[in-house]
Amino acid sequence: MSGFLEHINKAYFWDINPVNLDEVKSKGIIIKRVMNYGNLQEIQLVNEFYGVNEITTTLCNLNYIDPKTLNFVSLLFHIPKTKFKSIQGNT
Repeated sequence: MSGFLEHINKAYFWDINPVNLDEVKSKGIIIKRVMNYGNLQEIQLVNEFYGVNEITTTLCNLNYIDPKTLNFVSLLFHIPKTKFKSIQGNT
C-alpha cells in the first residue's frame, strides 16, 4: 500500500492482500469498500484522490450497492437513485 491507502483501514480489504492494492488498478474496489465501510475522513481522502466524477461514475456502474450506502452517496453527491445501475429495473 502506498499514498493515501496508508490512511485507509486495511480491514476493509479482508479478502485481498493489501500489498496488491494499486490506487489506479484497484480503484473500483477501493471506492466501493470505503463508501460501504469508511468513516468521513476516509471518504474525504478517497474524494480528494479520485475526484467526485470518478467516484460517482464508479458507484453508478456497480452491479450491487448496499441500500444504506446507496442512500448516503445519493444524498452526498446529489445523484438520483435511478442513476444507479444496481437499482435500474427494480423500481
